[in-house]
Amino acid sequence: MKPENLLFAKTHEWVAVTTEGGQKVATIGLSQFAVEALTDLVFIELPKVGRQVAAEESFCEVESVKAVSDVYAPVAGEVIAANDQLADNLELLSNSPYEEGWIARIKIADEAGLKNLMDYAAYQKQCAEESH
Repeated sequence: MKPENLLFAKTHEWVAVTTEGGQKVATIGLSQFAVEALTDLVFIELPKVGRQVAAEESFCEVESVKAVSDVYAPVAGEVIAANDQLADNLELLSNSPYEEGWIARIKIADEAGLKNLMDYAAYQKQCAEESH
């Protein structure tokens, strides 16, 4: 996936929305900006499949040598998949944040959360402001 085609949350999660069997599904990951800011990742606590999440609710944690950071669900719905590869291979978050480094897939129950997301250009502007 190209970052230019994704939506982004203010909290640095990216979202790719697809339709599967008539149901909208959000694949979620951390942006390259977020992964670079965290540096030296050591652990991820993936969300449990079947868990119901609310938009903007913390649904997993990423731990670096510096800190533990919450990952927020950009949309409300049910976690239908978690990327189990990350548990043993956190480098995927750094090396392939928009492809192999996805964190979870959520079956969207309420699309209202999508209205709070930014396109790539707006997200790049936010990142530039945070960098200063």
